[in-house]
Amino acid sequence: MAQNVIRPSNPKRDRKPATTRAAAAQTAAQTSIAFNKISKDPRTHKLWGGFLVALSVCLLLAFGSYLLSGAEDQSAVHALFSERKDLTDLKVKNILGLFGLIVSHYFIFYWFGVAALALPFLLFLIGAKIAFNWEPISLKRTTQQVVFYVFWLSLFLGFVVLNTNSVQSLSMLCGGVGYEINALFDRYIGWGSLFVIAGILLVFLMFFHGIHSFDDLFDRLPKRKITPPDLEVVADDDDDDENDEDEDLEEKPIIKKTPVGKTVPLGVTPPPATAKPGPLQLVVEKPETEELIEEKPNSPLVSSHSSPPTPIVPFMDSDQLADDLLAEFGPYDPTLELSQYQYPTLDLLHNRSDNSASRVSTDELEDNKNRIVETLGHFGIGIASIKATIGPTVTLYEIVPEAGVRISKIKGLEDDIALNLAALGIRIIAPMPGKGTIGIELPNKNREMVPMRSVLASKKFQESNFELPIIMGKTISNEIFISDLAKMPHLLMAGATGQGKSVGLNVLLASLLYKKHPATIKFVLVDPKKVELTLFNKIERHFLAKLPNSEEAIITDTKKVVHTLNSLCIEMDTRYDLLKNAGVRNIKEYNGKFTNRQLNPEHGHHFLPYIVLIIDELADLMMTAGKEVEQPIARLAQLARAIGIHLVVATQRPSVNVITGLIKANFPARLSFRVTSKIDSRTILDTGGAEQLVGMGDMLLSMGSDMIRLQCPFVDTDEVDDVCEFIGNQRGYASAYHLPEFSGDDDTDDRNEIDLADRDPMFDDAARVIVNSQQGSTSLIQRKLKLGYNRAGRIMDQLEAAGIVGGFEGSKAREVLITDLNSLEQILKNMN
Repeated sequence: MAQNVIRPSNPKRDRKPATTRAAAAQTAAQTSIAFNKISKDPRTHKLWGGFLVALSVCLLLAFGSYLLSGAEDQSAVHALFSERKDLTDLKVKNILGLFGLIVSHYFIFYWFGVAALALPFLLFLIGAKIAFNWEPISLKRTTQQVVFYVFWLSLFLGFVVLNTNSVQSLSMLCGGVGYEINALFDRYIGWGSLFVIAGILLVFLMFFHGIHSFDDLFDRLPKRKITPPDLEVVADDDDDDENDEDEDLEEKPIIKKTPVGKTVPLGVTPPPATAKPGPLQLVVEKPETEELIEEKPNSPLVSSHSSPPTPIVPFMDSDQLADDLLAEFGPYDPTLELSQYQYPTLDLLHNRSDNSASRVSTDELEDNKNRIVETLGHFGIGIASIKATIGPTVTLYEIVPEAGVRISKIKGLEDDIALNLAALGIRIIAPMPGKGTIGIELPNKNREMVPMRSVLASKKFQESNFELPIIMGKTISNEIFISDLAKMPHLLMAGATGQGKSVGLNVLLASLLYKKHPATIKFVLVDPKKVELTLFNKIERHFLAKLPNSEEAIITDTKKVVHTLNSLCIEMDTRYDLLKNAGVRNIKEYNGKFTNRQLNPEHGHHFLPYIVLIIDELADLMMTAGKEVEQPIARLAQLARAIGIHLVVATQRPSVNVITGLIKANFPARLSFRVTSKIDSRTILDTGGAEQLVGMGDMLLSMGSDMIRLQCPFVDTDEVDDVCEFIGNQRGYASAYHLPEFSGDDDTDDRNEIDLADRDPMFDDAARVIVNSQQGSTSLIQRKLKLGYNRAGRIMDQLEAAGIVGGFEGSKAREVLITDLNSLEQILKNMN
């Protein structure tokens, strides 16, 4: 590589790449010039326009012939479409033969009926415009009218045919489209379909032609003009067009009503009262009005019938435009598409008895107190005072030792106290954070279940204003503990088998399902065990997110897990670009701007739902994928908080080779159910205590320096199934929320079969971008060359096959194997 950089120049050797580059550039320029000449050549326009004109004439002849001889050709049609008879035996009377019969049968019989006769007329106008630049009437307006009236006439004639029972004889009047739609209408609303058809026409007349009353309609009808003998009027063929365009403009009552461009001598008597004044209104043309608006860019839009505001957006202050849009339409509602969505009800959950009253008897409390005092007294520790706080699972005894007692001495008596009290799961908290006491937690003999229904029905949860409220459980003081996942911002869970970890995940998911709308949150569910999260398949079209090419929304395959994690990294980068362009720092500010209509969707902005990634068993993924899983998880944990992507990672084996330092450092919130050893407890919580829990939902939550003991609520599998069934039976989106596509290294076999002779036209440009930046990134190709991800990914595969970049390395950028542009140009020359 050093020789390539410092070698002396050799004119003979260096002349060849320069000559090659010049020749390639000249060839490209000549090709571009030739293409531009062809596209701008009038002969090309005449050729294509003449072809469309000829095609329109042929279609008109075919359609007319089909209406005249279609009945006689029905035997040929039946043989052609049903019996698959040999084409050579068919006898067709259509003037254009078999081609005319097939085209006419589709357009008239299957689709639009006699209304299809307007289509050749439209095709003729398009061809005349292309070939001769001849536009006798507005092509854009005519196209809109023809498309609408073809559909509406088919619909109206379908109503006539259906209600006159003349399907056999008049079916060609309406075509299949009109008949089938009317059959559907007749089934559900009967004669009400006539009002629907009339209403469609009325709406079109009002919004397209500007007809708001019968007077307007009569004014549009052709009529004989009544002109006084001495009134000088010059005929103007543009009256109708002007009336079509100017229905929204105001009159000036102080000026005599005369047609535009016409004069009335003073003293002349106006037309008789029997003539309608509409054609004689003073008209101000709309283009002049638009020019006045453009000259005053700060003027607001005041007319409800004016043209769409798009042409004047560049001349308006963006804040003013946002305020106008907000005042006219109100805030953007992301839930509008599923406005009828109903949140799950509490009736779907079992009404288990919620014994909030303590099940711990006074005798049990007194007995435990005496044994604690006695045990500490045996070791010379005196107690000044003691009080008990009864929780659902354990009772906390807070003691104040006498002066001069060392805390470490009490901490070391944990096993002795457990022995004397004949109890398991004793935990000593010395000292209690924020208190001048020492806590001793003793399990209750009769444990209290915390039903999920009672917690969801609580006022604290119902009135919670957290972005992502999740129910953690009940504290020792019987208070409901609710946390905001958006502020955690990620949660690491651990617990031995059967200690309540899966129930905890179900509680977390149920909390969000009861509180959030499908438009505001999406779940990415990873279930290597394949059975824990399958219940949530039913809410795929409402709450789940997946890769576009994935069949199952619940991800169970390790390779797909890697692809999904890297896809979330791409989603994260895309969202950060949106935040940067919007000038905000987090998803809450971004969505606030978008709902207030301060961001333009045409610039790629859209409402961003929260995404919660839930991994049920990290240990299995770390065993099978290792770094491929660890790196994207760590990257998401480090960066994804601000753009609304949050992680909940669970494992039953919290060892250091599963919960690595890279992962652990980015999960400040950690939740541990009972584990088997103090080492596991220190791995997950950085301290002991989790090994002393009593199981069945008993857990410790570490958030920063705080350690809270909680009892997780209980929700059964059938309850979760009922909740998912309730949501799944409602109308959802067309599909699950699609994450960005990601192409991993499982396509190696396909890459080996890449034919470099069939390279992408942008291959050379992409290679130069990669080598110049020395960064083998697909997203870089996307940004620099403005390509889609799929095409950029294919180009990257071709670059790998050509030896320009290295292989796939997970979330890292590929290694660039070519170090300078001169070497690259030599490779490209050899390939060409």
